Amino acid sequence: MSEQHPIIAVTGASGAGTTVVQQAFKEIFFRQKINAAFVQGDGFLRYNESESKRYIAKMLADGKHLSCYGPELNDFSKLQDCFASYSRNGRCDMRFKVTTENQHLYDIAAGEFTEWQQSPAEADCLFYEGMHGGVVAETWTRRKSDNTEALIKDRRSDRSSGVNAAQFVDLLIGVVPAINLEWIQRIHHDRINFKQSAEQITVNILEQLQDYIHFIVPQFSVTDINFQRMPVVDTSNPFDQQAIPTEKESIIVISFKDPSKYNLGEYVQRIEGSFASRRRSLVIPGGQLQHALDIICAPLIEDLIQNRTK
Repeated sequence: MSEQHPIIAVTGASGAGTTVVQQAFKEIFFRQKINAAFVQGDGFLRYNESESKRYIAKMLADGKHLSCYGPELNDFSKLQDCFASYSRNGRCDMRFKVTTENQHLYDIAAGEFTEWQQSPAEADCLFYEGMHGGVVAETWTRRKSDNTEALIKDRRSDRSSGVNAAQFVDLLIGVVPAINLEWIQRIHHDRINFKQSAEQITVNILEQLQDYIHFIVPQFSVTDINFQRMPVVDTSNPFDQQAIPTEKESIIVISFKDPSKYNLGEYVQRIEGSFASRRRSLVIPGGQLQHALDIICAPLIEDLIQNRTK
């Protein structure tokens, strides 16, 4: 962490809603005239789209399954270096993955990366959005044991330190739907974008669950605030084809790591339909997410920037 060079990170699995939260932060930055350097988690993937497909196919041919959550496809060390560098001197290496949505900004094919470049020197803060903004992972290797894959510590001296990107983040926000809701969203996403059957997607979810448990879930124990979307309609069988619950069919549970730093009583008064379910938890209607982000996070960002100028 660094008062002079604050880092804000929004972390959560793909499809969890981190992009919606990022947009809310952009509006806060605009209103407070904050010049943020934006970093995308996809920039720290190890391979471009074509390389990734070849690598995954090779691993599958060898009887190994890779997930989008683990270190085989994500360069955790590079992400940690980015955060550490910005925390020290306000500059870091960054790149972007070109997609069909942002391709008009680059003279590069979708699926490729831009060149690595230095973040803007005049940035007031660094803002990260992706799957691993709070990743804390011991070094490890994958080995076969009784026909199952197990994550074990890698005790070689040159890799004994592990990765702890979370230590450099000044404000870490977790975005996580209830697990059944996440699976429903995943099934819809993969069916539309990858033309996969529900059966194929189910197999993928099960095969990737180990990495999800090891590299995604632990982040939500080190976040400062978690926003967890909970459906209030029946999602008991997420693998049965059904529509994704809407915002109006959901509530959001907001949990605070240190409730003494926040005024839950004020939030209840200002957010219609909200209530405190525990000393460190606030429940709001699903449609109030943007409003809640503004009320809760805008003052926190303002404090980070004021401390920087001091």
